[in-house]
Amino acid sequence: QLRLVESGGGLVHPGGSLRLSCAASGSRLDSYAIGWFRRAPGKNLESVLCVGRSNDDNFHAESVEGRFTISRDSAKNVVYLQMNSLKPEDTAVYYCAAGDFTSGVQMCLVAPLTKDNWGQGTQVTVSS
Repeated sequence: QLRLVESGGGLVHPGGSLRLSCAASGSRLDSYAIGWFRRAPGKNLESVLCVGRSNDDNFHAESVEGRFTISRDSAKNVVYLQMNSLKPEDTAVYYCAAGDFTSGVQMCLVAPLTKDNWGQGTQVTVSS
């Protein structure tokens, strides 16, 4: 059974950076498409960034283009979300998820509906 645990959230000033980690146990993340999602206060769940099983066919929200990147460390079985130039509107609980999809687009579209293989979330607050 795949288990995901996010970490790395916290309070950061606007313009700052954070790197979130998603550590997996029970299965290899290399076998899955990976996605990061977020829920801001009072808002719906948003797909932030997803990559396909082969790290291709990626999807990203327009609001994070050029600022957020996703990467994998296969040796550590960890996926990262590097967030730069953070804005107050990036404040949210961030979740990682893994899915049995080939493409990142499928991951970002379908994973929020199935809620399979999700972490518990980590809070990111961007405030001065």
